[in-house]
Amino acid sequence: MKGTHVYTTSQRAIATYPLFDSPVSAGFPSPADDYIEQDIDLHDYLVKNPPATFLVRAEGDSMEGAGIFSGDILIVDKSLSPKHGNVVIAVVDGDLTVKRLNKTPKGIILTPENDSYSPIHISNEEDLTIWGVVTNVIHSLK
Repeated sequence: MKGTHVYTTSQRAIATYPLFDSPVSAGFPSPADDYIEQDIDLHDYLVKNPPATFLVRAEGDSMEGAGIFSGDILIVDKSLSPKHGNVVIAVVDGDLTVKRLNKTPKGIILTPENDSYSPIHISNEEDLTIWGVVTNVIHSLK
């Protein structure tokens, strides 16, 4: 994650957006419905623990299988305990990376979601810190 930019969520402008009551069909079209059920504050929806949450921009294609693409903004919660299978922001020997956390009897493996990349097997000689758990991904449809 070269050129990493980390942003906090502690200062924010309050902005709400209308949430339509009717879901949008991803299969066959359904009749349009203009009824707005409520307004939604995206901050409240995406950020569960503001003091422990930060944003970071992803770079590269190693996590495309998890729906994370280069340029996406990752919402990361430092207060969550990383569990097997979580997508995490890890620091390995001083370098930041986003990978899936796999805890095995033989140790920790940080697994990419792209077959072009190899898993990172953490040995006793390597310095590993889990910065936080990725809870949401924001990306544009291009």
